[in-house]
Amino acid sequence: MRITVDADACPVKEIILDVAEKYDIPVTMITDTSHIMYGLPCETVTVDKGRDSADIAIANRVQRGDIAVTQDYGLACMLMAKGANVINQNGFLYTDKNIDELLMRRHISAKQRRGGKRSGHIKPRTAEDDERFRACLERLITRLLDS
Repeated sequence: MRITVDADACPVKEIILDVAEKYDIPVTMITDTSHIMYGLPCETVTVDKGRDSADIAIANRVQRGDIAVTQDYGLACMLMAKGANVINQNGFLYTDKNIDELLMRRHISAKQRRGGKRSGHIKPRTAEDDERFRACLERLITRLLDS
């Protein structure tokens, strides 16, 4: 088992590294050239800035039983199809029960944006958001280690 992170604009990288160290799980952070990272205690992979290049690199690396962290619903769906356990940075697991609704919301939002509708204000990240993510990641890891 390893943790692969869609690291472009991921606000929970430090939490992932902290939890992974606690459970001795290797981590790979994947980003494009607009978000180059240095000095992290994990494998970092930088890919070209092309459309979906980081997503393709992630999909090519993740294997059944791995953990992936992404906020991209489309990528989450692809990784779930490969048998990965996918978690959102806001502290919820993508499941067969919620992915269809999330993809539909993404489709409707994109359609509205193309029609000129502006999206709402994005709330600032809170300490509670970070704790929710940490707790969800730890629950997932302990469940996988126990099985």
